[in-house]
Amino acid sequence: MAIAHICRDDSGQFRKPHSIEGHLSETAKLAAIAARDFQSESWVELAGRWHDLGKYRRRFQDYIRLETGYEAENAHIENGQRAPHSTAGAIHAIEQLGATGQGHLLAYLIAGHHAGLPDWDGDGRASLSYRLKESRSEYEEALQGQIPTNILAGTVPQLPHFNNRSPTALSLWMRLLFSALVDADFLDTERYMAPDQAAKREQWPTLVQLSERFEVSITGLQQRAQSEKSPLAKIRHAIYQQTLEAAQWQSGLFSLTVPTGGGKTLASLAFALQHAKKYQKRRIIYAIPYTSIIEQNAAVFRQFLGEDAVLEHHSTLDRPPNEESGRSRLSAENWDAPLIVTTNVQLFESLHASRTSRCRKLHNLVNSVIILDEAQQLPRDFHAPITAVMQQLADDYGVSWLLCTATQPELSQQKNPFGQIIMEGLGDVREIITNPADLASQLQRVTLTMPDKRMSRPSDWRVIAEQLAEESVVLAIVNSRKDARTLFELLPEEGQRFHLSAQMCAEHRSRVLAEIKSALLSWREGDAPLRVVTTQLIEAGVDIDFPVVYRAMAGLDSIAQAAGRCNRENRLLQPGRVVVFLPPKAASGGFLRQGEDTTKELLHAGKLEQPLAPLAFRAYFDQLNARGDRDKQKIGKLLTPQTTHDAPLSIAFRTAERQFRLIDNEGVAVIVPYRSEEGKESPIYAWLAQLEQDSSQKWIYRKLQRYSVTLPEKWAIRLLADSAIEIRAGQRLLLESYYDAKWGVNLGDLLLSAKASIL
Repeated sequence: MAIAHICRDDSGQFRKPHSIEGHLSETAKLAAIAARDFQSESWVELAGRWHDLGKYRRRFQDYIRLETGYEAENAHIENGQRAPHSTAGAIHAIEQLGATGQGHLLAYLIAGHHAGLPDWDGDGRASLSYRLKESRSEYEEALQGQIPTNILAGTVPQLPHFNNRSPTALSLWMRLLFSALVDADFLDTERYMAPDQAAKREQWPTLVQLSERFEVSITGLQQRAQSEKSPLAKIRHAIYQQTLEAAQWQSGLFSLTVPTGGGKTLASLAFALQHAKKYQKRRIIYAIPYTSIIEQNAAVFRQFLGEDAVLEHHSTLDRPPNEESGRSRLSAENWDAPLIVTTNVQLFESLHASRTSRCRKLHNLVNSVIILDEAQQLPRDFHAPITAVMQQLADDYGVSWLLCTATQPELSQQKNPFGQIIMEGLGDVREIITNPADLASQLQRVTLTMPDKRMSRPSDWRVIAEQLAEESVVLAIVNSRKDARTLFELLPEEGQRFHLSAQMCAEHRSRVLAEIKSALLSWREGDAPLRVVTTQLIEAGVDIDFPVVYRAMAGLDSIAQAAGRCNRENRLLQPGRVVVFLPPKAASGGFLRQGEDTTKELLHAGKLEQPLAPLAFRAYFDQLNARGDRDKQKIGKLLTPQTTHDAPLSIAFRTAERQFRLIDNEGVAVIVPYRSEEGKESPIYAWLAQLEQDSSQKWIYRKLQRYSVTLPEKWAIRLLADSAIEIRAGQRLLLESYYDAKWGVNLGDLLLSAKASIL
């Protein structure tokens, strides 16, 4: 029998081998089911049957039987020391379907089912063109392995009809095909290698069940709100009703423009549940700008839907390609849950990815509802490819998008001064709120003081600290970790002081935020002062309410988000106060500096008389967008198929993935030994010990997400060299001496540079 995989059971005995024929047939069936919702079953059925043809090679069979000690998970990774097998099926696809493009289309999927979708050329030995030319012997040797005729047979399927005519539509479809293939491959492999883990799948509640739970929970909340009879409760109820009405509208693109405090988190969830029920959507994805508020939103959803309802998927613990293993690929998330809370980075980088671990989930986006919270945080330099893929998913794959924010960005078609289209953007985005400007006026709960438009001199940090010291309860938001630490250390030690930054892991931040909220609720006039200094991580929807907020000069959208942390619940007798000040140094550069400069220009021109009005945001985004390229990395060109005599289908999948990085300095995830209670050992050690025994346990990775901090790569390398980081279960673990109960990661002499310390 030709073997695809083999491994030992818990008793150490080898299981009956997993046959190649059985694996190919089952992968084909699973892939076809996964592609059914976008009418592409026949394409992935062929890819599933042919993806492991190279395993019929004598070299591979000798390898898996004799050379590996039957470590099937290692056989599922390709490198020069093992027996490559993925190119044989790619060559067969071209032989069987012809060399005019259709065969090459499948060749990309099959050749990339381990290492990821390749570029056609320009990537050396990893390029598809090189592999097809140099691996002919792999295919010929596989054919000598007595492959069953039913496995080899196949005819050219029909290409689907695309409503969206974007030049990148084909490459998105190919990534969805690839997703269906690799998920099916991993699921069937998992059934053999980890049957207990496979048996635990598909235990999530359905969206129908979640909708029923939500109805019960929200009814109780609304009854309590109605008994209060507050103006804010009345406004929130009106917003909620408008979202329910809009949920009946035809699937497509929606916007929900609601100022902070309007209850858009629950309103957007209600929309998604009702819309999914109306149009039989498969799942809901809630995408958030920062990992810092994933845990907050997930907690809200669990409160209303149950503890078993939500899958949190951060991007911090995704392994780089050179560190992936067979086990890590098998344990990669495939988003088979009904409700996923994730980050913009995870969502959009996956949609432009080539790697198997990141692409695996993409087919589960089809026929879903995707909510973009704080949509203004989408990076301008990637607006064109992001909006292109959003529109394609809406037009051809049944995805409904909901853009939630108080400050809607400009994502529609953009033309240059000569009338030429430079970004197609989003079309027919339907606003749910009847009159956003009127709603913004109703929810105005603060007075906002901007610097004099003559742009007075920047303040010294000591001056800012003295101003904060005059406030009894105040929140100060600055632009970098370094600024936050500097200002915090200048505050008087009286009363309660808190510091927040992304140098603290999510679990640490959650504990501190809980302490801050408790202190705010119990504070009374005459109590000791309560002062908090934080970076802008607190602005993206963190549910916190201060009477006074100081904000370092920034982009107008950031200033508006800061204002959303002031008098959030409208409980003050007078409007809350928001004070924008000029810090000693402007933002260090890049997009943050451009946002700050744009705000200063509008202020100087006298265009910010009403800085929190929708017209001000429109002017801000128009001017900010004009400063840069909406597709700075030329992702659209990389993912547009080209055809020449030598290249029937040329697409640069791998280069596009390398170029599509929403965060300039993405850094490296490091697990930190945070202790929630003094004297109590951090739980990470027990979890890592379990991972060392079995690295496929997804629940542990999900737990570790909350105990991770992203550091600039150069500092992670330095700490590793200095033995301040050790490797445990494939994860980087920071030693306890480098994690502080106040600051989080505390590198001592290895201070982060200003550029690397943003957020």
